Amino acid sequence: MTKKILSFFFTLLFSAMFLPAQTEQDFETDFQILQKLEEWQDLKFGFMMHWGPYSQWGVVESWSICNEPWISRNGANYMDYVARYKALNSTFNPTKFNPESWAELAKQAGMKYVVFTTKHHDGFCMYNSKQTHYTITDPSCPFSTNPKSDITGEIVNAFKAKDFWIGLYFSKPDWNHSDYWAPEWATPDRNVNYDPKMHPERFQKYVDFTYKQIEELMTQYGKVDILWLDGGWVRPAWSLTEESIPWLGCQGWIQDVDMPKIARMARRHQPALLVVDRSVHGKYENYRTPEQQVPDTLLPYPWETCMSMGDSWSYVPDDKYKSTTKLIHLLVDIVAKGGNFLLNVGPAPDGSLHPDAIDRMQGIGAWMKVNSGAIYNTRPIYPYNFENVRFTQNKTGEINIIYLVEEGSNTLPAVIHLTGLTNAKTGSIAVKGCKTKATLKKDEKGYYIEVPGALRKNLPNEHAVVFEVRN
Repeated sequence: MTKKILSFFFTLLFSAMFLPAQTEQDFETDFQILQKLEEWQDLKFGFMMHWGPYSQWGVVESWSICNEPWISRNGANYMDYVARYKALNSTFNPTKFNPESWAELAKQAGMKYVVFTTKHHDGFCMYNSKQTHYTITDPSCPFSTNPKSDITGEIVNAFKAKDFWIGLYFSKPDWNHSDYWAPEWATPDRNVNYDPKMHPERFQKYVDFTYKQIEELMTQYGKVDILWLDGGWVRPAWSLTEESIPWLGCQGWIQDVDMPKIARMARRHQPALLVVDRSVHGKYENYRTPEQQVPDTLLPYPWETCMSMGDSWSYVPDDKYKSTTKLIHLLVDIVAKGGNFLLNVGPAPDGSLHPDAIDRMQGIGAWMKVNSGAIYNTRPIYPYNFENVRFTQNKTGEINIIYLVEEGSNTLPAVIHLTGLTNAKTGSIAVKGCKTKATLKKDEKGYYIEVPGALRKNLPNEHAVVFEVRN
């Protein structure tokens, strides 16, 4: 039995272990989808963009129109604020939108797949939807006359031309739709504002609307690899967990949009599509997506950290961007623990990317150009992480020992201890990016690397240094 087939079976086993036995078939068993998932785990690094009319105000995407007590609108009247927010489409005109430059920059950064927000919770569609007038292509939006008005289509084409996998983000809740936030009732929180059990015909209209919009995304843009669904409070009753129950708000109404039907339709159009019904653990959450955090250690299932490059998901003029060193350390740490890294940037209202974001992506790309062999197509190897050291292994048997250089430092210690490492071949070891060799040794305390003075004084990479060891 080949290693690849064994890996598929382990994926299946882990899925069975971590998902609650609450449905007829609660984890994915289709071999074609499991194979696609295995291939996705080889990609490691993806690019995400939260973008919409809200970028004109420099406010968090969608959430400022949600009437929950933790949200601040700087004292503005709620109804007036919502009306002005919804009218932002009438001034949204990103004339500097250039998806080809985005795709080229992402490729230079070493990213391999893209996830774009086609519709966030506010309901505004960044694609040509026939189900609503609240879209980038509607005449009410000045950008509708631009030849690139179908922004999603332009992004898909630009990134496909660079051989990216295509992922489409879609929000299951739609706060603009009258059959989700019905105008005749108050909207006290993020949830549907009427009881679907009391008004089943009305909620069914919303279910049908959601189905039709997702079908548009699955049929209008050629091959799609990932359907990335957000809004975990829209979920069936069986899937409720201790964590998700508070999301249902003051009423706790169940909002089931029939994911089995949606997934069947989506995969009829897109065979082997990966579906990510975020936080709704089960067959239609093919991988998990911890948000703005990195797990402490290896997880027994496929996963991806989704994280903003700055403090905000969407564009904020004075946002604070993580340093290049920090971002590279995050990538290495995530990959060492078996995950993928989906890094988000919020484009400006004119369609440009912030200079700091461009700088960070170019910096990551320079490091990846030398060290990508320690990232792509790798899998975790015990002990995964130890102090400033991270471990990955290639499918051909090499162990990558990655030393995370502290921010602002330009040297390495003379000795790097590798507590937990086993079965490594001692002797001279290669260092990525330079001809100088280091030495792997072992004593009664375990393995350690002796770093020669020439290497310590002249680091091949200022952010992280990769040592190659035979297993």
